[in-house]
Amino acid sequence: SSVQLFGFSSRRSPVFFVMRLLASTVLAVASVQRVALQRHDLSYDEMLKSVVGMNQELNFKVTGGSDIVISDYQNAQYFGDLDVGTPGQRETVIFDTGSSNLWVPSKNPFLAGKKIYHHDKSSTYVKNGTVFKIQYGSGPVSGVFSNDVVKIGDYTVKDFAFAEVDDTSGLGLAYRLGKFDGICGLAFDSISIAGVKAPFHALVDSGELDQPVFAFYLGDNTVGELVVGGVDKAHYVGEFKYIPLKSQSYWAVQLDGVKLDGDVVGKTPTAIVDSGTSLLAGPTSEVLKIVSKLGAETVMGREYVVDCQSFNSSVAFTLGGQDYELAAKDLILQQSGDQCILGLSAMDVPAPRGPLWILGDVFMRKYYVVFDWGQTRIGVASASAGAVLV
Repeated sequence: SSVQLFGFSSRRSPVFFVMRLLASTVLAVASVQRVALQRHDLSYDEMLKSVVGMNQELNFKVTGGSDIVISDYQNAQYFGDLDVGTPGQRETVIFDTGSSNLWVPSKNPFLAGKKIYHHDKSSTYVKNGTVFKIQYGSGPVSGVFSNDVVKIGDYTVKDFAFAEVDDTSGLGLAYRLGKFDGICGLAFDSISIAGVKAPFHALVDSGELDQPVFAFYLGDNTVGELVVGGVDKAHYVGEFKYIPLKSQSYWAVQLDGVKLDGDVVGKTPTAIVDSGTSLLAGPTSEVLKIVSKLGAETVMGREYVVDCQSFNSSVAFTLGGQDYELAAKDLILQQSGDQCILGLSAMDVPAPRGPLWILGDVFMRKYYVVFDWGQTRIGVASASAGAVLV
């Protein structure tokens, strides 16, 4: 069997996860190899700032608004190692189902300590030269496309078009302080910059995968894993419920309804499952209905806090005719005394992409999600509680 397994855990509880690739590890039928990582929490104040950054970056991803300023990038979720070039140059990247390009730095920002890709040190580098640019209100992330070998675990993609970036000013100081070097998007070609083939598409075309799927397991107060080329039966209970994608862009599916304590509070027609954020983000009108009924208050304009002692409500998202419920404990990102930060944010995405809900790791901790590229669908099952990873 040829399934690659990657392990990660969080830099905070539960909003900032860290993923490290299990280098050269193969998941066999009878033998699973995993890595356990330590968990480090963000403070309550850092969490509040992180929610602002998450909302800003999410807003940009789904609207493309060039006026959006990124003031905090602590929302960088899952990151792990891959190799670029020959011999391989190790890069640490965020694995993001909400974007479709691979970019790594070719220049080190001042005192940043990033791992830099040097194309002149690779025997398989091929000049491309097409401009790569993401324009935030706070500045660009820009460079040029190049072609080279990219290796994820034991999987190799030859002559892959990725961006080597020499300007990351759009991400600000937080990028310099972050533990990641670049981003590896796991969505579809249609939303990739310059229309280049998306990384997972290239993996599928390589013919090395047993199945054209990948799956995230986000441990709740434990370690987690990303499996490429299959799923791990130890990470879920019951059976997968499959929901077809609405389009091959984001991992977007039909949303049949949003419920608070069993009562319908929203009828937004689309939901995106996004590993690049911790939040549940939805239209302002629907989010305000929820937070007003919860008695939540806003602290810095976008973050909602509730009284921990009295908060016992649940929110459910109806996908494929089935309700996927998140209990009160599932919705809380961080606690300080009697105050709890909700993993909920308001964001209005205009047509044609919106309106929509974004289901981040608040949803993906409770539910094991398989991203089925081959059959253009997602599968959702209840995640195993407290799965033991050896």
